[in-house]
Amino acid sequence: MGEPIDLDANATTPLLPAAREAMFALDGIGNAASSHALGRRARRHLEDARERVAALLGAQPDETIFTSGATESNNLAILGRTARSVLASPIEHPCAIEPIRKRGLPIEWLPVSDDGIVQVLDSTADFAVLQLVNHETGAIQPVPELAARLPLHADAAQAVGKMPVNFRELGVASLAASAHKFRGPAGIGLLLLRRGESLQPLFHGGHQQQGRRPGSESAMLAVGLAVALEQAVDTMTEHRAKWAALHARLWEQLQAHAAPVVRNGPAGPLPTTLNVSFPGCRGDLLLMALDLAGVACSTGSACSSGSLLPSPVLQAMRLADDRLRSAIRFSFGPDLELDTMNEAARRIGIAVRKQRGL
Repeated sequence: MGEPIDLDANATTPLLPAAREAMFALDGIGNAASSHALGRRARRHLEDARERVAALLGAQPDETIFTSGATESNNLAILGRTARSVLASPIEHPCAIEPIRKRGLPIEWLPVSDDGIVQVLDSTADFAVLQLVNHETGAIQPVPELAARLPLHADAAQAVGKMPVNFRELGVASLAASAHKFRGPAGIGLLLLRRGESLQPLFHGGHQQQGRRPGSESAMLAVGLAVALEQAVDTMTEHRAKWAALHARLWEQLQAHAAPVVRNGPAGPLPTTLNVSFPGCRGDLLLMALDLAGVACSTGSACSSGSLLPSPVLQAMRLADDRLRSAIRFSFGPDLELDTMNEAARRIGIAVRKQRGL
């Protein structure tokens, strides 16, 4: 089989060693809500992490809420907001779509182009939800344009740490992210909430984070998130260039080893993601074959990876049935090399040809 090749970085990324070291240097500190010395030490580290994260993302510390991840952040932003109607896109991640539906409010769905970009329209809704980067195609969405029209919550889980994200400049009411998408620890994320925006908490029983997200805060996880985000921002230009080269190399090699192959999404996505279809194959069977060949990839979001249904994102793009059912998502971390793309394409080509019976 050879060495495993991880082409599923949109699902998660390995913990940055510097983040791990910073976290475990705090082992033994107290609860940040406690008034004794150990608690005060934890509080100092927690608030320092909050200030660093806010500065990196163009927000204020009091606008920065630590959560368990983007799923909780999206739920809090959507379920905790007072609204009478919602404008949303059908290509949102399930952790945004499901709370939108749970609200039971009138929903207006934004149209989606064939290359997976939402089209902004005037609306009578009083709240909007739109991801900044699509999790399946890498398509960058017109968040600032829509945020200029009405209050908007942005799911930025696939954007933060991978492209410049400035909360103030985007003009959004709130923004969600997960640390493990940019080499931070799993189990922590953030919700940026603009000053003046009201929010009802999902949890009750504590005063932490101005009562907006009660529960004991983890200074260790917050520090790990801050260190990983600082590293991601510092190396962003270098990594964007590398992701673009990886994206181009894999696409070139797939055309050589697995033709016919069709690219799904815009011509210029965030280059961390390459979504392609292999007509004549079944995506679920191909995914299993690639797993056996040592290539980790996906047919959609990790949260819905057990589903045998076609991707709602690709359905909204009106893909032909053969493309819809043979789609695979490849996504790139910064540690991959160009030669690895050659080997990945070779393994993918073998699996594709076997399934096509060639």
